[in-house]
Amino acid sequence: MATAFNKPAIINCNNFKLVARALTIIENDLQGSTELLKNLNFNTTTPIIGITGPPGAGKSTLVNSLIDLLLKDGNKIAVLAIDPTSPFNFGSLLGDRIRMASHFNSPDVFIRSLATRGSLGGLSAKTIEMTDVLRAAGFNYVLIETVGVGQSEIEIAGLADITLVVLVPEGGDEIQHIKSGLMEIADAFIINKADRADADVFANNLKKIIGQKKESSRRCLKPLHHRRGVLLR
Repeated sequence: MATAFNKPAIINCNNFKLVARALTIIENDLQGSTELLKNLNFNTTTPIIGITGPPGAGKSTLVNSLIDLLLKDGNKIAVLAIDPTSPFNFGSLLGDRIRMASHFNSPDVFIRSLATRGSLGGLSAKTIEMTDVLRAAGFNYVLIETVGVGQSEIEIAGLADITLVVLVPEGGDEIQHIKSGLMEIADAFIINKADRADADVFANNLKKIIGQKKESSRRCLKPLHHRRGVLLR
């Protein structure tokens, strides 16, 4: 069981055990958590990338692909994968990391699963503080995967520097796209499972609707086809 730090410690991304211990203290609000946060030093600018979308859209698979891409440049990457807590037995599967099994033993990838513990909005109650720990540790990128969300669970937009919204062709008609909330926070839309029927129609409709809602000075959206996904930006 993790205990409080006896003295201020330098949290470094090369020491995963120390990082994990610090996160446990913060997540569980153990003794010393306040002092730990006060003593964090931010010497680098770490981009925070949020990945959100409805359940089953392929968020974890996308995170795994992003890790593959970022590792090619020799980056140190931290991942916070958030799973919902059952309102009945108060447990959580914490199964998002299964999609990232190929990186479990990588010395350059730190993966931490956490439960919402009843928090709404798509994040856990301590996600912001835990993200600060990872930023202070010196990781080059922090990826945050939210729980499967609906239209109003948009807290990730207030934390992430870049928000990716993952959708699937079965994600609804044009009326769903017009609705406020989730569709308004994206810096990029990723249409996953694009080998399914009507994926191109879905992408074109989404482009038209987003183009109508954005200011005319914004760049036109361009689909980037990659394997089974379409990225709109």
